[in-house]
Amino acid sequence: MSSLREMREQQETLILGPYGTLSSRSRGRPTPEEPDALRTCFQRDVDRVTHSKAFRRLRHKTQVFLRPEGDHYRTRLTHTLEVARVARTIARALRLNEDLAEAISLAHDVGHTPFGHAGERALRDITGHFHHYEQSLRVVDKLEKEGRGLNLCHETRLGILNHTTGEPRDTLEADVVRLADHIAYLNHDLDDAERAGIVAPEDVPAIIRERIGTRNSQRLNAMVTDAIAASGNGAVGFSPSMKEAYDVFYEFMFDAVYRNPAAKSEESKVKDLLGPVFGYFAAHPEVLPAEFRRIAEEESPARAATDYVSGMTDGFAVETFETLFIPQSWSVK
Repeated sequence: MSSLREMREQQETLILGPYGTLSSRSRGRPTPEEPDALRTCFQRDVDRVTHSKAFRRLRHKTQVFLRPEGDHYRTRLTHTLEVARVARTIARALRLNEDLAEAISLAHDVGHTPFGHAGERALRDITGHFHHYEQSLRVVDKLEKEGRGLNLCHETRLGILNHTTGEPRDTLEADVVRLADHIAYLNHDLDDAERAGIVAPEDVPAIIRERIGTRNSQRLNAMVTDAIAASGNGAVGFSPSMKEAYDVFYEFMFDAVYRNPAAKSEESKVKDLLGPVFGYFAAHPEVLPAEFRRIAEEESPARAATDYVSGMTDGFAVETFETLFIPQSWSVK
């Protein structure tokens, strides 16, 4: 009698198109494992990421706005979930492997720093080299499970690395996640910026309002629908008309939101906070948790400090700075 996994693998051969990645043909895991009776290899990856500590910490990591006031602003976790939903919708329509697209989506930002891209830029300046997509792969390969890693499939791992740069290209599902990431963050960041009063609806360029929409749901639907209609023959992307509007959208968001002093007024403080915290742990690796002390011994104290600090949530980074550098007698009671 066939297992549920084998039945699902057989269904994939009927459901997926010529560019879909069959789970039965995965290139495997870094450490070989026996197949699961219930789940395909990509479904197991989805579960492993979802139950990881790094994934749970995304709830308390900044997306764009540092320590926003209000319950409805996106965090790194809600961003990740939105990417996963967009990616599954596109993958399903293109007859690609939805489970692989979801696994990549859920893991793509697990290596992100506290304080969003401000924290990433700060750690890059401090260490000389830091990119969240490389750190995300390091998290799933080495840092989770007390150093054992999650042992994800080759296709999931390479998709994590692919989601920002687009290279190296391995599966079309990875390309879908990269596009879904852009669709999700441009739209939800604009939604948050309007909620925060950083951008007024009338500030949005006419080409965006006319070709993509004026509401978040409208814009998402337009971009996803266009991507599905325009993609095919081994390529994922927008139609020329949507690509023109997308390019304006991208530039507008960088000019009006991501580089806006009102939105990023706290960014100058991020490096002043993370720099001393990193320096302390690099100089005192003996006070790190056991799994990071092991990294300090096997690689270097600086590498251990990078892994530890980049994994912090926003609140824990602030608390750690206060504990290390603010005299208790100065605390406000």
